[in-house]
Amino acid sequence: MTFRRALIAFALCSGLSPAALAEEARQVEVGYAITYLAFTGFRIDFTARFNDHRYDVESHTFKEGLIKAVTINYDGKNRAWGGFAAQGARPAGGSLSIVVGDTPRSWIAQYGPGGALKGKSEPPWNPPPDKAIPEDKRNGSLDPLSAAMQVGMAGDAACDRTVASNDGKRRIDVVLTKIGTEPAAAAGVAGARGDLLICSVYTKRVAGDFDDAPKEAESKRERPMKLWFARLDDTSFRYPVKLEAETGFGTIYGKMLFFRERPLTEEEKIAMRR
Repeated sequence: MTFRRALIAFALCSGLSPAALAEEARQVEVGYAITYLAFTGFRIDFTARFNDHRYDVESHTFKEGLIKAVTINYDGKNRAWGGFAAQGARPAGGSLSIVVGDTPRSWIAQYGPGGALKGKSEPPWNPPPDKAIPEDKRNGSLDPLSAAMQVGMAGDAACDRTVASNDGKRRIDVVLTKIGTEPAAAAGVAGARGDLLICSVYTKRVAGDFDDAPKEAESKRERPMKLWFARLDDTSFRYPVKLEAETGFGTIYGKMLFFRERPLTEEEKIAMRR
């Protein structure tokens, strides 16, 4: 698995569950560090607000440290919003803004009945037919952060699913499978409650414009990454807290840096109702 694919899979699985937070209007913040060859490479920060059966979640993925200094610039922001009920999240839309080098790209998605998806890219994306995402593959897919919420809502069943992710140019499946459990003390995760779930995760391309050859990318599935999910609060939600991914040049590690929560202010509650 490459660094970029591991980062995408970890970011996608790091969402926050609206169903788990429905009882109280509050904000949750979680931060992660991704390291490679002992150097910090990426940070992933999440901020989520929940109130009155509405959610608004934002993520920010960016390079830092030596990796930032010696490699091409990368900065990605994802936002997801919608409502929820007893059955789970009801996504209304999502947006994605990415800068690679000096080149920005954005995509905004709106979700309709039956999984219908309408998206708009800036600058406009007009791929050749062999790199387009057909309608039957596009509908039912979600932006990365909205897709991540489907994992978070599953609680103890977080590992047993395939989630359909779409970033406006690439449609992938992220496949999670439970491979075991581990006591929190042995895993070294402060604040975890009970045993951690351990899942294998790999990404499978479905359609779109990919950077590498299909044969090479699909071979990476034989080396899935591992994710550890833990309970950190009084809800049934499981947060990703550790990552390991083998590559041809070393192991990528991910760890949770902080977990914070607080009630929403009255001003924040009013803003979410607008």
